[in-house]
Amino acid sequence: MNSESDDRNMPAGGSLDTTAALVEGLRAGDEVAREKLIRRCLPVLRSWAHGRLPSGARHLHETDDLVQITLIKALGRLDQFEHRREGAFWAYLRAILLNVLRDEGRRSGRLPLHSPLTESIETESEGVSERVFETYEKALTSLSEVKREAVILRVEFGFSFPEIAHAIELPSADAARMMVKRSLLEVAKVMDAAS
Repeated sequence: MNSESDDRNMPAGGSLDTTAALVEGLRAGDEVAREKLIRRCLPVLRSWAHGRLPSGARHLHETDDLVQITLIKALGRLDQFEHRREGAFWAYLRAILLNVLRDEGRRSGRLPLHSPLTESIETESEGVSERVFETYEKALTSLSEVKREAVILRVEFGFSFPEIAHAIELPSADAARMMVKRSLLEVAKVMDAAS
């Protein structure tokens, strides 16, 4: 991955600026830790959220606005977050962002739609995509917490295997690779059974 992804999890230059250290610093009121954590999370969440809003809702808020709402909510609730591993924090952010996106989707569904034929075709394909995503979400819940984090980090956030190993406390990149591979096979089986 690029240097930006290296910064999101790994200690930079031998420092202790891991996501866990930044979360603890923020809990202690360290504003520098807050800024570093936001800079680390913003591009990852922005990339993940890009294009996930239904086309009918895209005019309401920019993706960046929704990501910022997510970070405000997440950082405001850190006292409720139980830090177990780096991967748990990223899964926590993802869950909040998903809820923000769903809320925005519901909110936009209440607005009158003025959609030409091409938009109705897009809406239909978005409906199919949403059903696939819901099946995927259900399949993720069949995994253990650490396996779920590994899949989310790899598939959704694009973490490298060394980053995943660090984030979920595995001994090596190969161990992370095997966990992701086996977990994805489990997800595929559950999704196949649901279709």
